[in-house]
Amino acid sequence: MDYTALLLLGLAGLGIISSNSTVTIAMVVLLLVRLLGLHQAYPWLEKYGLTVGIIILLIGVMTPLASGRISLQTVGEAFLHWKSLTAIGIGILVAYLGGRGATLIGSQPTIVAGLLIGTVIGVAVFKGVPVGPLIAAGILSLIIGRM
Repeated sequence: MDYTALLLLGLAGLGIISSNSTVTIAMVVLLLVRLLGLHQAYPWLEKYGLTVGIIILLIGVMTPLASGRISLQTVGEAFLHWKSLTAIGIGILVAYLGGRGATLIGSQPTIVAGLLIGTVIGVAVFKGVPVGPLIAAGILSLIIGRM
């Protein structure tokens, strides 16, 4: 019995039950890769998947600026309001935590399973967004004192 395929199927089911298409699509794609025997895709996905995902995420986040919906003046005003300055500070903190997380995941791959399970549960059950593993690993690195 292929327990990995059953786990992916269960996580896809969790995505369906919680109406979270992000989890469902990701698990179904990985399940298809597994069932179709496209195992040569795993190293590529493992090596570049995060980078491609971050690029797509940045494109989505920066589109309002590129389209002109957010003006250069609005960007400049971000440095004049306390909420915007707080957002800048939090953005810096999150980027720092993500960097620490990437380092921790690279040096201690055994924690990846826990981070992924926690992220999928957070996305599926609590309607979260699956950007958490790197930040979670960064917070974990602060807690366990590793970098």
